[in-house]
Amino acid sequence: MPETHNPFTSLMEITKRPPIVFVEGHGSWLKDQDGKEYLDFIQGWAVNCFGHSPRILVEAIVKQSEKLINCSPAFYNGPMIKLADLIVKYSCLQKVFFANSGAEANEGAIKLARKWGQKYRHGAYEIITMEHAFHGRTLATMSASGKPEWQQLYEPKVSGFPKVPLNDLDAVRSAINDQTVAVMLEPIQGEAGVLVATDDFLRGLREITRQKGILLILDEIQTGMGRTGKLFAYQHSGVEADIMTLAKGMGGGVPLAALVARESISCFEPGDQGGTFNGNPLMMAAGIAIIEELTKPGFLEKVTETGDYLRGRLEALSSQYGLREVRGKGLLLALDLQKEIGPEIVEEALKRGLLINSPRKITLRFMPALNVTRAEIDQMITILKSVLGSICKGSANP
Repeated sequence: MPETHNPFTSLMEITKRPPIVFVEGHGSWLKDQDGKEYLDFIQGWAVNCFGHSPRILVEAIVKQSEKLINCSPAFYNGPMIKLADLIVKYSCLQKVFFANSGAEANEGAIKLARKWGQKYRHGAYEIITMEHAFHGRTLATMSASGKPEWQQLYEPKVSGFPKVPLNDLDAVRSAINDQTVAVMLEPIQGEAGVLVATDDFLRGLREITRQKGILLILDEIQTGMGRTGKLFAYQHSGVEADIMTLAKGMGGGVPLAALVARESISCFEPGDQGGTFNGNPLMMAAGIAIIEELTKPGFLEKVTETGDYLRGRLEALSSQYGLREVRGKGLLLALDLQKEIGPEIVEEALKRGLLINSPRKITLRFMPALNVTRAEIDQMITILKSVLGSICKGSANP
């Protein structure tokens, strides 16, 4: 018999992928090579904020591609200036550096904080980060992250990232010393299972960092760009950071990120920071289309309403099957399963045409498109209910 060719052998195995090849996507739906459709509540890990191949994004990219794709970051281009102006207009910060990924933006934030520490805090370089945090996969951002699985990976890591528990102000105070230059955290720890930094904790952090004369860095890679019902998650608490990082939904599906900072701490000098593709007109056009759509009147209020609806449906499901809390904000939500059945649920849901995520074995995470419909939420709940019915046999309440 002739050997069957494995079409996946050329790719490095960096994650366990199912033997499915997606070929097309529109809105909340993906289609594989066999024509099977899947309801997508992952959306590229909160990347596709308007779903797959949204018209506004396609049109913006096509239009810009006919004019100018890349002219080198050594020169200004019109879309670069326009997108930077929009971010400054809608945020509390004044200076923007564009990048290609969240990890690259966070790497830039670390560099900027350390440069500032060299200039203004006698060489201070330590950045306090949170246990279970996720800041990216470069060596420095992995070092800043608090994933237990990474503790012995790629040693020796970059030093200078003491870890403290989320929502523990006393631990932060105890960790600050003469070498501390900043505190860095996600307003919601997505990869950790959607663990929310409380408003009191964020406000306390802002007070402590101001008292100590150190920086506050907010990693809004996953929470920014409307995901929580505000354009930026910090707007829920009113806490204004010194540095903020953006990515994921910022490009709506294309690689785009930003490091945003207060003017008074933007101390990079020529040659300190850069990147071959950073700020290229094609990605800038995508970012402009996304942020203009997000800031249209009523859109973010609709995200909040849809998030409340999804939360209510998940809470009812949790009650029916004896599960635990639903946590998160807007359309970044998690369901605590109580038992380590997350991967099993994800696998079974895939068979039934639903894409969901289990960042931890006891947690399901939901990151649908920001314009997901209630009908699609209902459809997701119907599929998830059938999955839970088969896995949690006998545990459902009537």
